[in-house]
Amino acid sequence: MQRSKIKDIFNRGQAGGDVLVQGWVKTRRSSKSVTFIQISDGSTLQDLQIVVDEDNPGHEKAASLTTGCSVSVEGVLVESPGQGQKYEVQARSLEVLGGSDPETYPLQKKRHSPEFLREIAHLRPRTNTFGAMARVRNSMAYAIHTFFQDRGFQFIQTPIITASDAEGAGSMFRVTTLDLNDLPKNGSQVKDEEDFFGKPAFLTVSGQLEAEIFALALSDVYTFGPTFRAENSNTSRHLAEFWMVEPEVAFCQLDGLAELAEDFLKHLSGHVLENCREDIEFFNKWHDDTTIATLEGIANSQFERITYTEAIELLQKSGENFEYPVSWGTDLQSEHERYLTEKKIQKPVIVTDYPKGIKRIYMRVNDDGETVRAMDVLVPRIGELIGGSQREERRDVLEDRMTEAGISHDEYSWYLDLRSYGTVPHSGFGLGFERTVQFVTGVSNIRDVIPFPRTPKSAEF
Repeated sequence: MQRSKIKDIFNRGQAGGDVLVQGWVKTRRSSKSVTFIQISDGSTLQDLQIVVDEDNPGHEKAASLTTGCSVSVEGVLVESPGQGQKYEVQARSLEVLGGSDPETYPLQKKRHSPEFLREIAHLRPRTNTFGAMARVRNSMAYAIHTFFQDRGFQFIQTPIITASDAEGAGSMFRVTTLDLNDLPKNGSQVKDEEDFFGKPAFLTVSGQLEAEIFALALSDVYTFGPTFRAENSNTSRHLAEFWMVEPEVAFCQLDGLAELAEDFLKHLSGHVLENCREDIEFFNKWHDDTTIATLEGIANSQFERITYTEAIELLQKSGENFEYPVSWGTDLQSEHERYLTEKKIQKPVIVTDYPKGIKRIYMRVNDDGETVRAMDVLVPRIGELIGGSQREERRDVLEDRMTEAGISHDEYSWYLDLRSYGTVPHSGFGLGFERTVQFVTGVSNIRDVIPFPRTPKSAEF
């Protein structure tokens, strides 16, 4: 008999049918005449009750089951007389697949702190929160691919190891095979030419630059993969390893990119509300009671569009006592972004045309010479969720900006070449997957929306 997933039993099961279910014991309660076992297989937030009566040869075995052990049960699916559950299984046979020592098993029938669960990340997927998190992550990853695939985008796998710093921030992890205890040196300088790649190499901070190569040949592309930042930021919003979604679109200016970003966030929000309702209701109940309302607001609202200059004026006239002072030429902080989306405008906001001095050199300079065609998509509760720009397609302007920033033209000659052979207006944005999952679920710490968080002084599992 083929195993039935608990989710399918609740969605498509029929009372009276034979089933084979397998999973892990959440709880067990016994009397002389009957044992009730709640099992989960991770396919749904709901547990399935197994009933083993005293006439069953496996009753004694069932009565000794402990939390965490794994079982295989064959029986008949019947309508449950208990409240809150549609079906239960009257067991005919029960086999214990793997035991669990109740003295050492760390997950008990109580709420555990997020800090404790991070220490046992190999077991925390068995909790309701992390089971729900895994299902939401999975569904969102599927929605990301379907959104772009349905629009004719090509999925490009960009390199994890790179010699370029796409963000220009310098916070990169170096990859080397050199013996750190015996570095080859020429005087005080390390002989980089003796390293594996013959020059310094790093874990990527972005797939954008490589995506631009393919966008200027295939028109519409996207990447979705891991990125790395060696920032010593030990906060609830930072990870050293995280996943990024980065579409790059040829023949596209900033207005078109803003439309794509808005459609993308509406698609993700609507998909989660439709396909992960049970899990989202769990997060709404236990983590943030505005979760569902916020997602519905994203899915159904028309995003506001304002310039950076207009945003600064709104903030300066707000009368709010911000921790970080507001002035033209400084970057917006999370408190500013949340004021705009939650109090002033009360819906998602796309802010465009930032000062040139606070944005990357690859962003297209506006005719005023002071601002660039950059955009940030701001949402309630978290602030910036998407950052992007129209890219600078004019070689001479890009060369001038690289010179100002002290960036080698030779090292990025291939990037400049893209501006010499059939250059076109093109645009792209980046969306941090974990930050988006954090936003969708309302979970307060980003370390709790990724299976195995990588943070300063922590690289367990």
